[in-house]
Amino acid sequence: MLPQLTPTRNDLGRDVTVHLPPAAGLRGVYALDEAHRAIWERAVPHLRVRDNDAHTIYAYGLGRALLDLTPGADPDVVLPAILLHDTGWSQVPEPEILEAIAPGGGRPDLVLRHEREGARIAREVLSDIGWDAGRSERIVAIVDGHDSRREAISLDDALMKDADKLWRLTPHGVDTVMNWFGLTRDEAHRLIASRVHDHLLTEPGRVLALGLAAVASIDAAPERVALA
Repeated sequence: MLPQLTPTRNDLGRDVTVHLPPAAGLRGVYALDEAHRAIWERAVPHLRVRDNDAHTIYAYGLGRALLDLTPGADPDVVLPAILLHDTGWSQVPEPEILEAIAPGGGRPDLVLRHEREGARIAREVLSDIGWDAGRSERIVAIVDGHDSRREAISLDDALMKDADKLWRLTPHGVDTVMNWFGLTRDEAHRLIASRVHDHLLTEPGRVLALGLAAVASIDAAPERVALA
């Protein structure tokens, strides 16, 4: 389900859009960089399983925020790695994908398979568009191990891994996990919290996680539900 993009009413009754500032230069207003669009367009056909397309573009935005808060990281490694990290799930039979990450079970062999296939796809995509060779090797190394490897191999890897996990705490992430496993909103948030906070690798990631978790908590609070 897409977020609401246009208003359903205007309570004020007059147009105020002339007073709005342009997006350029505003903090936290993110969009896909033109340099990364060619990667996204080639990644999308591999992301149309398990809501990975929406997951990936949300993670890209979170990655942009993490980069703003983390000096020294390379956007042209972190952000392409985010766009490509889950392409390998397209090479796993769709009925088996959720078994790889299901509570109380899991299929580590499938997790490793999607990482290996994702690294292969990433290499092909980056070669196809002529991405910088040194950066391409760093991106491929990040993709190959982004879930199974607990520790980061670089700062760029840490930001990619944190952006990947942070998506789960977004409203879209909670909605998605609810439907994956037939959980209530509260149950889904508890599962997500157990898999995110203690596994983040950067201080900006931990701070963003608490903010997103606060929203997720209140979304399921009886006081908020009673307002619906």
